[in-house]
Amino acid sequence: MEHSKDFEKSVEKKAKHYVKKVVKVIAMIILGAILFLLANYLLMRLWNWLMPDLFGLTTITYWQALGIFVMAKLLFGFCGGGGKNKDRSSHKKKFKATHRCSTMRRDFDQWKHYEQFWKEEGAEAYKNYVERIKNDNHDTE
Repeated sequence: MEHSKDFEKSVEKKAKHYVKKVVKVIAMIILGAILFLLANYLLMRLWNWLMPDLFGLTTITYWQALGIFVMAKLLFGFCGGGGKNKDRSSHKKKFKATHRCSTMRRDFDQWKHYEQFWKEEGAEAYKNYVERIKNDNHDTE
C-alpha cells in the first residue's frame, strides 16, 4: 500500500512538472508571436515616419511591412547567426584561448613580481614617463 502511494506521488510530481513545462512553452510561443507582431508594427510606423520625408517613398500598410520584415530576414538572416557552429569542418579557423594567450601563459610566473616592482619603481617610473611626454610635446600644446 505504501509503495502505491509513493508511486502516485511520483506520478503526480512528474505530471505537474510536465504541465509547467507545457505552460511555459505555450507562454513563450505567445510572447514570441506578440513580439513579432509588435516589431512588424514598429517597422511600419518607422517606415511611414521616415521614408516619405527622406526619400519621397509612399507610406505602407501593416501587411506590406510584414512582407518587408520577412524579406529582410530572408536576405540578412534570422536571429543574427550568433549560435554555436556545430560544423567543425568549416573553412574558418577558431582559435582557442590557449593559442591566443600562449605567450602570456608562458610568462605568467613572472607576473608574481609585478606588485613588488610597482611599489619600488613603478610609480616613480610612471611619473618620469609623464614628465618626458610633457617635455616632448610642450611645443605642440
